Amino acid sequence: MPVDHTQNIIEIEEVSFAYNEDLVLEKVSLNIHKGDYLGVIGPNGGGKTTLIKIILGLLKPSKGVVKMFGEDIHTFKDWTRVGYVPQKVINFDVNFPATVYEVVAMGRFGKIGLFKNLRKEDKKIISDSLRQVEMYDFKDRIIGDLSGGQQQRVFIARALAGQPDVIFLDEPMAGVDVQAQDQFYHLLKKLNHELELTLVFISHDIEAVVNEVTEIAFVNRALTYDENPKKFVKSEMEKLYGDKKFIHHHNHA
Repeated sequence: MPVDHTQNIIEIEEVSFAYNEDLVLEKVSLNIHKGDYLGVIGPNGGGKTTLIKIILGLLKPSKGVVKMFGEDIHTFKDWTRVGYVPQKVINFDVNFPATVYEVVAMGRFGKIGLFKNLRKEDKKIISDSLRQVEMYDFKDRIIGDLSGGQQQRVFIARALAGQPDVIFLDEPMAGVDVQAQDQFYHLLKKLNHELELTLVFISHDIEAVVNEVTEIAFVNRALTYDENPKKFVKSEMEKLYGDKKFIHHHNHA
């Protein structure tokens, strides 16, 4: 979808954050627009995960303001508009005895409330979410029996079931083989274009991010933003990371 740079859905203004005396983020400002496919990259300990936690309201900035859909993050309540796909291997127990359908339905309960009965409309949304990620035929399978790439598709469907306006994906390629990664990137691009979803993708895989996203944000305490990811890498990354090789060639469709 075309990016609407006149419509900010997330606004970060002069945000700083410190763990005790350790300054992690310093005067970070960034607007995320409707339709963005934003890649967030940076070294370990550079602050990108901290920045995402601040945006999601999990951490409170030492200084600065964060607004979500025009509202201050401290008073924002409509979190169903925000989807989150965490690192699979860290945040989900694949031995949990749930079917694919049940896992995706969890995303719907965030919208309608816990312990509510699923209505016909809810069931259709769950099924449609599974079809969007091409996992409907697996709906009765146990989640732990799937491959890493298939599980990540299910987690995206879980986020889609809440019908969010923006989805954050935190290192979603962890533990996923190269072929599944290529399919996953194709899926994200489809969701961005066809469903008009705003995506914020956090990754260490610089080349993959550059080849896929429409904007890039490099976080290393401060923030550098560019609307041309490939140009940014060519002109800035060697300077930022040093002269060591940082590009590994993959074949992303």
